[in-house]
Amino acid sequence: MPDIQQAKILIMATDGFEQSELMVPQKKLSEAGATVEVAAPKSRMNPGEIRGWDKKDWGQSVKVDKDIENIDPSAYDALVLPGGQINPDKLRVEQKAIEIIRAFYSSGKVVAAICHAPWLLIEAGIIKDKKCTSYHSIKTDVANAGGQWRDETVVTDQGLITSRNPGDLDAFVTKIIEEVREGSHKDRRHAAE
Repeated sequence: MPDIQQAKILIMATDGFEQSELMVPQKKLSEAGATVEVAAPKSRMNPGEIRGWDKKDWGQSVKVDKDIENIDPSAYDALVLPGGQINPDKLRVEQKAIEIIRAFYSSGKVVAAICHAPWLLIEAGIIKDKKCTSYHSIKTDVANAGGQWRDETVVTDQGLITSRNPGDLDAFVTKIIEEVREGSHKDRRHAAE
C-alpha cells in the first residue's frame, strides 16, 4: 500500500472550476502529505493561473503548475477533477484532457470527479457500467452514458470516485486518500486472477 505522503496527485481544471471543489482537495491532500500539482490547458485566460467560480461570480485564482499538454500520467498516483458547470464543459473539448483521464483510468489509478466533472468521464468513455454519482442536474447524462447513478455522498467503483457537490468534499477527499493507499486497481485485478 502506498502511503499518501509519497503520493503525487494531479488536479486537472481550467477557468470556471467550482472554487471549493479544487481548493479544498488541494489543501486537504497537501495537508495529508501528498504532493499536489494543478494542471490546465494552455487555452486558459491567463498563462500562470486559472480562475475559479464562487457561487454566482468569478472567484479566486489558483496557480497552475503545469500545462496539460506536458503532463505524463505515469508520474502521478491519482487524478482529481473539480466540477462547476464551466470547467468540465471547457475541458471536455480539450483532447489532451480526455487522453489524460483515459490514461489514468486504464492504468488502474484513482480518478476522482465531483459535481459536473463526470461529464469528463462520459467524454472519456469510462463511465459505462460503473456505479457513480454527480450533481443531480446531470443525472440523465450519466445514465444515458451507461453509468449506474446513485444519490450518495461518495461512490467508488474500482478506483473511480464520484461525489455530488461541495457538501460532499470531506467524504470525497477521505475516499481519495483511502483509494490511493490501496494502490492501483490494475495491480489488484492481476493479483486476484
